Amino acid sequence: MECSCLQSPLILPPPKKVVRELLIKAPWATIPFLPSILPKPFQPINSTPGHSTDIPQSLCRIRGNEQDKGEECRRTREILDISKGHDFPKPRILPLGPLLPPGRIHRTRCHTNCLEKPLSRAFERLGRCVGSHPWIFLLVPILLTAALGIGFIYLPKEEEENLEEQYTPIGSPAKAERRFVQAHFTTNDSYRFSSTRSSSETNFASILVVSNSETLLESEIFEEVSQLDQAVQTLSVTKENGAPIHYREVCAKYRTFCVPSNPLLYVWQRNKTLDLKTFTFPMHNFKNHFIHLAGFFGGNTLGDAVGQNHLLLETKAMRLLYYLKTEVKEDSEQSKEWLVHFLDEFYNLKEKLAFKNIQVVHFTSLSRQLEFEATSMTVVPLFHLAYLLIIIFAIISCYRLDCVRNKMWVAVFGVVSAAFAVVSGFGLMLYIGVPFVIIVANSPFLILGVGVDDMFIMISAWQKTSLMDSIKERMATVYSKVAVSITITTITNVLAFYTGIMSSFRSVQYFCIYTGTTLLFCYFYNITCFGAFMALDGKREILCLRWLKKPDQKYSSLKKACCLPFSSVPDEQGTDIHPMNLFFRDYFGPVLTRTMSKFFVVVIYILYIISSIYGCFQVQEGLDLRNLASDDSYITPYFNVEEDYFSDYGPRVMIIITESINYWDEDVREKLEKCIENFKENDYVERNLTEFWLHTYMDYMKRNGQDPNDKDTFMNGMPHFLRKFPVFTYDINITSNEIISSRGFIQTMGVSSSTNKKIMLLQLRETAEKCEIPLMVYNQAFIYFDQYAAIIENTVRNIMVASTAMFIVSLLLIPHPMCSLWVTFAIASVIVGVTGFMAFWNVNLDSISMINLVICIGFSFDFSAHISYAFVSSTKTSVNQKSIEALYLLGYPVLQSAISTIIGVCVLATAKAYIFRTFFKIMFLVMVFGAAHGLIFIPVFLTFF
Repeated sequence: MECSCLQSPLILPPPKKVVRELLIKAPWATIPFLPSILPKPFQPINSTPGHSTDIPQSLCRIRGNEQDKGEECRRTREILDISKGHDFPKPRILPLGPLLPPGRIHRTRCHTNCLEKPLSRAFERLGRCVGSHPWIFLLVPILLTAALGIGFIYLPKEEEENLEEQYTPIGSPAKAERRFVQAHFTTNDSYRFSSTRSSSETNFASILVVSNSETLLESEIFEEVSQLDQAVQTLSVTKENGAPIHYREVCAKYRTFCVPSNPLLYVWQRNKTLDLKTFTFPMHNFKNHFIHLAGFFGGNTLGDAVGQNHLLLETKAMRLLYYLKTEVKEDSEQSKEWLVHFLDEFYNLKEKLAFKNIQVVHFTSLSRQLEFEATSMTVVPLFHLAYLLIIIFAIISCYRLDCVRNKMWVAVFGVVSAAFAVVSGFGLMLYIGVPFVIIVANSPFLILGVGVDDMFIMISAWQKTSLMDSIKERMATVYSKVAVSITITTITNVLAFYTGIMSSFRSVQYFCIYTGTTLLFCYFYNITCFGAFMALDGKREILCLRWLKKPDQKYSSLKKACCLPFSSVPDEQGTDIHPMNLFFRDYFGPVLTRTMSKFFVVVIYILYIISSIYGCFQVQEGLDLRNLASDDSYITPYFNVEEDYFSDYGPRVMIIITESINYWDEDVREKLEKCIENFKENDYVERNLTEFWLHTYMDYMKRNGQDPNDKDTFMNGMPHFLRKFPVFTYDINITSNEIISSRGFIQTMGVSSSTNKKIMLLQLRETAEKCEIPLMVYNQAFIYFDQYAAIIENTVRNIMVASTAMFIVSLLLIPHPMCSLWVTFAIASVIVGVTGFMAFWNVNLDSISMINLVICIGFSFDFSAHISYAFVSSTKTSVNQKSIEALYLLGYPVLQSAISTIIGVCVLATAKAYIFRTFFKIMFLVMVFGAAHGLIFIPVFLTFF
């Protein structure tokens, strides 16, 4: 779009003799001169004797479409041809604009931004320089790519990606709570192991057993489960030095025995005559020792109440847990070796044992990490397919039967230029040490689709230049035309990504850094390397034109091949209008602006926005850890069984008294008891499964006739109490005369969904804050639960910041109130649509989808800003014609952008991993909804105002 304050020479009214001649030969040409306000004769530029009277190219740069431009230039040349032979005085040049009476100074008003014109001039100079020295601008980026590509030697090959670090919020409350627990409480997995008292996840192997019949509580089924248990415990792995690692060497111990894999199975193995119908749930009193069965059995049918418990009549599934040593580094490494061997041998165990009554699935503490790393390899073959599809699309888009206008090879190089940008951007990031996480593997697919958009714009601008102009001038024209367009596109997209750096998730930060930086390289290579190749292809055009005008057999076969396909000599003055532009002008636009079509579009939009808003309230939050593995992974059926049968009970949560209090003070104990009771009243807490050392100690002191309100008695009785109840040894941080901190436990339930986990976590923390006693709640699972509370906050913050950045860019580069209004509307509408339809497509709001929501801000800006600006800048009189002209000028580029991006990511739809399919799903929604707003909704809505 030309700046409205562009200064062009104005031809003043000619003498009457010339006017009469014009009336005869070109009557329409006298219309601008009829006022005859300025009586002095004129002389056209370059009309002095011996000089050409051709109109300068700048006079042809008028507003309107290409056909109008060509017609005006032709008419002006006719006027100049008629004026030949007339001797006129020195020419007078006035600014383009309405003629004013003598004595008045005419000042033009610039309705576009002050940045647009300087930027266009700067690009014009750059284009002229690229056209003059194409080989320099081609080779320097290639050499830069080769140099930066060396950074790929730092690509991690065997280093493990820390899932907790990358996919949980930075500085989350749970991480601070874990540091407090680690600083104030100790554990000992070699002598007195307790999984609920561990501050971090321990090494373990888990097996879920599902009965083929109605219940597991049959002796023959327990016999099969017992055989499986013994087979697992007999597994051993040989170290590199030949020494074996047996299960009993690496298992977590309680005193001198390995912690039982299932307490009820352990009891039955010691006495197989036990009646399995007499056990109670969720706790069973076995010889005055209470056994916790919650979490070990699922799909239960309960009978009559026995105290605070119920008879366990039937159970469909049971869990076997094999805890291994973790605290000492050497022990942890051996435990991991045993776990790897367990994973390798498990299927052999299943085949060997040939179960008849049960089905089993397995999982280990290493499974998520190992499966996540394996998932990254499944996407590598898709890179080649994506690039092939984009190349095919680029060739189809730019292919012409006209050998001069054919830009097939230019399009191919445009894709190669995008690949150069990926190599350079990734190489630079790896070289400076930015971690490469698995979701960054999505970036090349996005870069591939987005990177070729500027290529299409530049090729389109080149096709509108005249073959008669020099390559240097054609390049200058192209660059001046595309300067604002590709700069806006790049700035908005890069800003959208760089705002993601503020995210609380490191994986999101690294993805945005890699992608934003690579987009900058795309921009740089398009205006240098690709532009240079286009200039060299311009020389091929000249060669082909000469060949078509005068075929010469002396031309080498290579030169002839460059002119394929052969065709007739093209119009050297004309421009190339793509058939799709004509489609939008002659068919799509007129149909869209009909009254019935507008009504239909409004109805469709209302249905769209209602569905989207409804979907926004159905979106699930948080990253399901099973989605880190591929669909055919063994951990998927494990999590499915766990969800089906073991979702009743959640994690066992610590209630930590963080400061030293007077436990012997009755008032303090009452306040503490009130707080514990508040926890029990929570809907997500099982009140009968609370465990607190202070309750047991009070009962102990009363039985012994001791006064719990006396400090000395209270403190002196602690050593004997802990010897009698050693399970509480690691729950009390005690010195000689005070208790620094202590903890109890509550059992959560009904927290299978992400929403319930978030509500439970927030409610427990709120209860702890309201307590008069300084309390803290913690469980190692809270590290992952915190993402549920942080994801919405992060998403909203990033969207607000990115939207503000887009608004500022729109004011700076396309400052028109109507444009800013419609750009803001489109961004909000697309974000609501994408978020809502995520729920219908089973996509959670997590760190992966959050990236795409930020991306959609940039794309919705691109689609809407150009269309709305073309509308408000149109010189047409009716709103329908303005809308049609905007679609004619920019409809096809918008469609190309959407299609190329969809093609770039569509191969991810075939990926076996959720994280890659999610990327495709959301990018597909972004492109479809963004293009629909740019091509349908906004062109129609603009006609209403």
